[in-house]
Amino acid sequence: MARRGGAAASSSMANLLGVALVLAATAQTSARGGGGGGRHDYRMALSKSILYFEAQRSGVLPGNQRIAWRANSGLADGKANGVDLVGGYYDAGDNVKFGFPMAFTVTMMAWSVLEYGKQMAAAGELGHAMDAVRWGADYFVKAHPAPNVLYGEVGDGDSDHVCWQRPEDMTTSRQAYRLDPQHPGSDLAGETAAALAAASLVFRSSNPGYANQLLQHSKQLFDFADKYRGKYDDSMPVAKKFYGSFSGYGDELLWASAWLYQATDNRRYLDYLANNGDALGGTGWATNEFGWDVKYPGVQVLAAKFLLQGKAGPHAAVLRRYQRNADVFACSCLGKGGGGGNVGRTPGGLMYHQGWNNLQFVTGASFLLAVYADHLAAAGRGQAVVRCQAGPAARASELVALAKSQVDYILGSNPRGISYMVGYGARYPRRAHHRGASIVSIRANPSFVSCKDGYASWFGRAGSNPNLLDGAVVGGPDGRDGFADERNNYQQTEVATYNNAPLMGVLARLAGGGRGGLAEAAIKRPDNQTLLPPLAAAASPVEITQLNATASWKKDGRTYRRYAAKVSNRSPAGGKTVEELHIGIGKPHGPVWGLEKAARYGYVLPSSLAAGESAAFAYVVRGRAAPPPADVWVIGYKLV
Repeated sequence: MARRGGAAASSSMANLLGVALVLAATAQTSARGGGGGGRHDYRMALSKSILYFEAQRSGVLPGNQRIAWRANSGLADGKANGVDLVGGYYDAGDNVKFGFPMAFTVTMMAWSVLEYGKQMAAAGELGHAMDAVRWGADYFVKAHPAPNVLYGEVGDGDSDHVCWQRPEDMTTSRQAYRLDPQHPGSDLAGETAAALAAASLVFRSSNPGYANQLLQHSKQLFDFADKYRGKYDDSMPVAKKFYGSFSGYGDELLWASAWLYQATDNRRYLDYLANNGDALGGTGWATNEFGWDVKYPGVQVLAAKFLLQGKAGPHAAVLRRYQRNADVFACSCLGKGGGGGNVGRTPGGLMYHQGWNNLQFVTGASFLLAVYADHLAAAGRGQAVVRCQAGPAARASELVALAKSQVDYILGSNPRGISYMVGYGARYPRRAHHRGASIVSIRANPSFVSCKDGYASWFGRAGSNPNLLDGAVVGGPDGRDGFADERNNYQQTEVATYNNAPLMGVLARLAGGGRGGLAEAAIKRPDNQTLLPPLAAAASPVEITQLNATASWKKDGRTYRRYAAKVSNRSPAGGKTVEELHIGIGKPHGPVWGLEKAARYGYVLPSSLAAGESAAFAYVVRGRAAPPPADVWVIGYKLV
């Protein structure tokens, strides 16, 4: 079979791989890092984290395919729509090609290579990492057959999720769903633009013609996303309950513009990032979550990177506001965020957001912390700290230490002594929720497995999966460090590409030590790094005032109190209006008045708030005695 991108990359990487000779001795001694319950082989984990993507490939597999139990699949994808959509990645344990998480996966794989490509080269994994990026980028080029057309999904979750089949046997729908001016999707188109811009940087030195092709598609997709605005899951309702765009499309438009600025040095994209920071939420959203839906922390770290590198131009003041929110993200992960927005922890120390695939947020946060820390340290001259609301400033080394502790937990330094990466360590999940891994390989037994047979014969069997899903990171433990290795426990045992993509970057950083980068020639880095003034506390126009308790009563031996609060827009007269205001309330124990429950992010004010206006809300808390007010904080907002 034809080799897809690997041969070209391998033959033209001499200038990059030369770095490996310089770093080899260091990598040999630092590839094994300490952590909690033992030392970890970060180089081995890096290799496996990249290998996993080969198990997720759709299409015609290349001759250098290393996951031998997989075979060709999805060979008619797009045919009914008159377009070639063969290729790409299955997102998790199913056989659907969801464009939104796939694009985020490719962006994060590419970012991992750009930041830590030298360490990957030293570990002998740069070629494999570049192949993984190209497999996704090639698919997005196919999925973008015209400037204002993007195919965003092949297959549908409803039919797929009632079927348990190997991808090679698929009998479920392979309908393709597209975006166009009449069916916009700024979030999906923006994320795909970001992925292709980041991928273009990966190949800038080794294959400039291919890099230019990717960049051309990225620019067109960004223009499409910006001109025809709308949420992709409104245009493609089939995706809503699987990968709904709860945070909207503002973060993806900013994310794409940041990546295009990094890829082109064109001031147009920096101007867009700065001029739309208020309206699209980049300067207003300070959240502790980063993943396939919400990209704000990633945008804020990129903006901080531009500032620290002296690339802010006339927009330094706006980029400082972005950086303040990057600090909020880092401090929230460290537990120094204040205002109730800190990331929770399990008793064993794992950052904890939710019961369903919590590790996706852990790997994403760990990557951002490492990258932000490295750029703070590189800027030096007093910049290598983050200012936190609740606690002293945190040094860059603290961010790296936190990232390392999270990776070590994933690799086995946890109360259960289990690695949550399949194939790494002595104990790891044996029954990952994954169709292909859980059914005998088609190469070993080509007999057709139907939907019903898959569930009857393979899904419910007690034994380990017959195929090793090497390197896959599962959803992970619950909030008490508990984990049940059962195939039907999809919240904990399903794997996902977006779990692994940021992890490969952190693992490369830990394996090789220190900052890296792909090649200095790939990205222009100005020498005129300016000394920046210390960051002041964020001056938000949104202020929350806690008022007195308005009612109190007892029930079942507990005291309940209703507290009132108000939120105000402190912008001066004639100033900007606050929209999409999300508010967090720590553990309310009853109804909340004046706010509506948001789909994912706390509570939302149902109306906009003009300059100088205030709105009241109330909530209930309980306790054994007189309970104090709950923590109440601003999650995010947009100014228009």
